[in-house]
Amino acid sequence: MRAPATYTTASKAVSAIPDGATVAVGGFVGAGHPEMLTAALEQRFLETGRPRGLTLLYCAGQGDRAARGLNHLAHPGLLKRVIGGHWNLAPKLGELALNNEIEAYNLPQGVLCALMRETAARRPGLITQVGLGTFMEPEQGGGRLNERTTEPLVERVTLDGRDWLRYKPVPVHAGLIRATYADTLGNLDMESEALIGEVLPIAQAAKNHGGIVIAQIEGMLDRLPDPKSVRVPGILVDYIVASGGINHDQTFAEEFNEEFVVSGGAFSLPPIPESDRKRIAARALREIRPGEIVNLGIGLPEGVAAVAAETGRLGEFTLTVESGPIGGVPASGLNFGCSHFPEAVIDQPAQFDFYDGGGLDIAVLGAVEVDAQGSVNVASMGGRFAGVGGFMNIAHSARRLVFCSTFLAKQQPKFVEKIRHVCFHGPSALARGQQVLYVTERAVFELTPQGLRLIETAPGVDVGNDILARMQFRPAIAENLATLS
Repeated sequence: MRAPATYTTASKAVSAIPDGATVAVGGFVGAGHPEMLTAALEQRFLETGRPRGLTLLYCAGQGDRAARGLNHLAHPGLLKRVIGGHWNLAPKLGELALNNEIEAYNLPQGVLCALMRETAARRPGLITQVGLGTFMEPEQGGGRLNERTTEPLVERVTLDGRDWLRYKPVPVHAGLIRATYADTLGNLDMESEALIGEVLPIAQAAKNHGGIVIAQIEGMLDRLPDPKSVRVPGILVDYIVASGGINHDQTFAEEFNEEFVVSGGAFSLPPIPESDRKRIAARALREIRPGEIVNLGIGLPEGVAAVAAETGRLGEFTLTVESGPIGGVPASGLNFGCSHFPEAVIDQPAQFDFYDGGGLDIAVLGAVEVDAQGSVNVASMGGRFAGVGGFMNIAHSARRLVFCSTFLAKQQPKFVEKIRHVCFHGPSALARGQQVLYVTERAVFELTPQGLRLIETAPGVDVGNDILARMQFRPAIAENLATLS
């Protein structure tokens, strides 16, 4: 008879993590993040100096841009290496990377989700074309963020005459995950969680590499009534920490919002005041056709849903989020990753499988910088590194793309001669047959084999003074410029 999982305290559970371990942490922003466990791990290190030299592995960014989430682990000595999909929500981790105090990698979020499964199955990594032409290429850094980081985790390979990238597997020694309930056998249910995430691949990867799995739960049950509701079976779980609701808010913005876990309701989005943001969103919305499956990025693209609601178009297409929700209305801010009244919520790796296979008809994404070839940077800005998150998978695979951006950033050009990080490669997109637009409040560009071409201008805008003079390169100009409305 197998030994059941041990019910214990957070401090005792994290004391089982040895020096030098690779620790995988689940969550998306604040949804599904095991806050009690990461806080306890921080406290143990501050009190005892142990564990030391950890590798932190995570798929989606987790934090509140302040002290919660993965910010708990941002201590020299505690961490040796960080491999993550997005860094912006954990600025304390980012400081360690920028100061060259840790080894630091940024790999695409969808790649890391799939890589977790490959690692669990002891396969030789993930082979994909996501990242070709970008700073994931080995000769462009291979996702390494500073001088201290030297080990290559990405290599280019050729299969059947085509180029691919192989992302190498990362063995996991401890998995920190979160669920709502556990039964006496350690089976985990996620009834009140807004997301499923990648809890199962994390647990399988740890268990199959001789590691441990620690699960934070809200409460305990004698037995889960429906075996199909079990997201992580008890055979994979070593330690269970019952939070009693403490440090177990549904997201970092709300204690609990029923709209994230039920379907069929109507969510009311407030109208956006007249502004550049609204004009950009309205123009992007024109590209979405009835019946399409859509992804909206964070930031400016979120306004597309609000304009669609205001104009009665929200029910014409299906919005999805890379974290797993399908249908409903994507939430924003520290609730990002959740959806109000979703039709379904699948696990994050499965969502990226659908995206990577071409399931998205159109994606509306943000842009920090754009160059003459139509390549886009979203990873670095203003002296800080945000990372690519799910952007790279989505931009690589959606059939049509609309990049949304203000034309200037604090009066500085955003259409520049050289971007800091290539996160989307324009020439590769053309080779894949993608259709790409770049929408700003004063101009719209399209991607052509010759690079960017100006196709629309806003009323009252002077092409020479207001557009060309504010760009670091000269785009082609359509013979009959349309008026942006």
